[in-house]
Amino acid sequence: MPPESRSQEPQEGAGRAADEAPAAGTDQVAGPGAAKPEMTGRQRLAAGLWPPRVTRAQLIVALLLFILGLGLAIQVRSTSDNSALRGARQEDLVRILDELDNRSQRLTDEQRRLEGQKTELENSSDQAEEARKQTVEKEQQLGVLAGTVAAQGPGINLTINDPTHSVEADKLLDTVQELRAAGAEAIQINDVRIVAGSYLSDVRGGVEVDGRRVTQPYRFKVIGKPEDLEPALNIPGGVVQTLEKEQATVSVSRDGKIIVDALREAKRPDYARSSSR
Repeated sequence: MPPESRSQEPQEGAGRAADEAPAAGTDQVAGPGAAKPEMTGRQRLAAGLWPPRVTRAQLIVALLLFILGLGLAIQVRSTSDNSALRGARQEDLVRILDELDNRSQRLTDEQRRLEGQKTELENSSDQAEEARKQTVEKEQQLGVLAGTVAAQGPGINLTINDPTHSVEADKLLDTVQELRAAGAEAIQINDVRIVAGSYLSDVRGGVEVDGRRVTQPYRFKVIGKPEDLEPALNIPGGVVQTLEKEQATVSVSRDGKIIVDALREAKRPDYARSSSR
């Protein structure tokens, strides 16, 4: 074979090897333009949810809703905790409503009575005599309230035995206030008359009322409508239950005739004078 022909054959073989090399490399290494593998449905869902894409407006709305919900929760809890009637029986609730109705009725009756007095003064032929008569009646009423005259009428007897000396002045004051709210017109504790300016304080071994010592058992004489006074003391969470929590024993009895005979000295005011002329 001529020398030129032998020299050309190796070159052709090398060219074929060179042509085949890129094809083999293409199967093993992906180029920069190769397509990415397709994602599954779960992967697409996860990619859409995380990381979250929240706008500023959405953050503000979420914060406002959180504050609103927190305020409602605090209000509901406070209302449920502070309700004095929570867990009360139906008959207790009915009795409380009856007491409120009775108080409203007493105020209405007092308004009618005052309007009647005004009408009598306006229509009386002898207005001076009618005015004097009403003045005397008013003086008697004020004397009862001021404790300067004795009084009698229907009411209740309330006795508080405190062998452990755990009932303090504030509990007795709560009792007086509850009786006044229920329509008590005259109150006496042991031998001390209770008036508008009465005060109670704790002392060793007992309680002082207007500076006078009273010891247990504390006996209340109360003039008023018994049907209003007794239920007012026995309402759930009222005076009787509070005193019994202090290990005291309480007894309440109605009476058709209560005599309140402890008197207060009528004091003349030093500076106040009537403004009527």
